[in-house]
Amino acid sequence: MPVYEMTINGQPVSLEAEAEMPLLWALRDLLGLTGTKYSCGIGICGTCTVLIDGQPVRSCITPVASAAGKFILTIEGLSPEVTHPLQKAWLEEQVTQCGYCQPGQILTAAALLEKNPDPTDADIDSAMSGVLCRCGTYQRIRKAIHRAAQEA
Repeated sequence: MPVYEMTINGQPVSLEAEAEMPLLWALRDLLGLTGTKYSCGIGICGTCTVLIDGQPVRSCITPVASAAGKFILTIEGLSPEVTHPLQKAWLEEQVTQCGYCQPGQILTAAALLEKNPDPTDADIDSAMSGVLCRCGTYQRIRKAIHRAAQEA
């Protein structure tokens, strides 16, 4: 079985996995990083979003082989101390209802704020439109992103 070298949450990792194994399952099953959640399995809901080289990607449809040599950030690596402006804003705005989609939401928002530190409502809606929230907390998500942008 091939071995893939990558950096996950700032740590070098060697993963022995089949080339086509979804990154989601490598993270969860091989590395124990269970913050990344499985939902649709076909890359449309955004729940499993992680950042690869700063870009949001759907880990359920991303083969491990395509992540080789790259920097992967999962929700566990954003700020283990929960001090990232987005994490604090999420708590302050009480965004989370069921919480299942929130790792994908937060990482997508982090990528947005990295590219656009002062997004408009339209910018936020556009960036976040690919991550579904079955509880419908979209207004609180938008408010938290604005708050994090102000505090960053």
